[in-house]
Parts: sequence; structure tokens; C-alpha cells
Amino acid sequence: MSALRRMTVVACLLLLAALIFTPSLQIVMRGVFNVPMSGAEELTRYFLIALTLVGAAHVTHEGGQIRMQEFQALLPARLRFAVQLLIEVAAAGMFALMAVASVVSIRNNLNNQTATLEMPYWLFMAPMTIGMTLLTLESLALLRRTWRQGHADNKQTTLA
Repeated sequence: MSALRRMTVVACLLLLAALIFTPSLQIVMRGVFNVPMSGAEELTRYFLIALTLVGAAHVTHEGGQIRMQEFQALLPARLRFAVQLLIEVAAAGMFALMAVASVVSIRNNLNNQTATLEMPYWLFMAPMTIGMTLLTLESLALLRRTWRQGHADNKQTTLA
């Protein structure tokens, strides 16, 4: 899992670089050469969406997702453990369902492409499939960790 996590971080860094580079190149092309890049806005939007979907698994692994820990801290320990398990099972199930739905969508649209960039539909939907698959794996890893430790996380949010 650690190699997959490192690959995810590298992919996110590349997507972030592309997200910064594309509008910068558009500014140079339009401002200096007076030749706008066709589809630059759509391509930038694609990189933003891909970065968000692929990077969500890393955010989950690092504990950055909203967990409503203040509310959970009010619950008794056994109930908090059950709620945390339920949340992780529900997350894994939802992300797996979305991954499967994106694969079905790709399969049903193999001959289609996006309008402006004329990008193949499978490439357009790939970040969704990858992101949801990675989120499923991370949610299952969290579920496994919680189950093995036998109690809910004791984390508290500290506001500065």
C-alpha cells in the first residue's frame, strides 16, 4: 500500500504542475503571442477535477477528511467505536459503488469523446475510477486498523 500511496502523491504533484502550467501557458500564448490556446480552460478544469479525485485518497490516509470528532467525542466509548466502524464501512461501500458506476459508464461510452477537447470518454472518466478505487482501498485500510485496535480513535480537533 505504501508504494501505491507514493505513486498517488507523485501523480498529484504532476497534476498540480499541469494545473499551474496550463493557465500560465494560456496567459503567455494570449498575452505575448496573441494566439489563445483552444480548450485551455477545459483542460485546466480537467486537471483540477483529476487532482481532487486522485488526491482524496491521500487526504483520507492523512486524516484530513471531516469526521465530526467533536460530536463523536460526546458518545460513550463502545458506541463511538461502533459509529466509527459504521462510517468506515459506509465509506468503503459508497466509494466502491461509485468506482463500479464509473467503470460501467466508461464501458457504455467507449466510442464517445468530450465536445471541446475531443478527449476519449475513458480518459475523461479515468480520474473518477482511479480516485474512487483508491478511496475504497483507504477506507478499507482505515476499517481494518480500527477493527484491529478495538476502539475508536481518540483524536480531538485543536483550534488555534
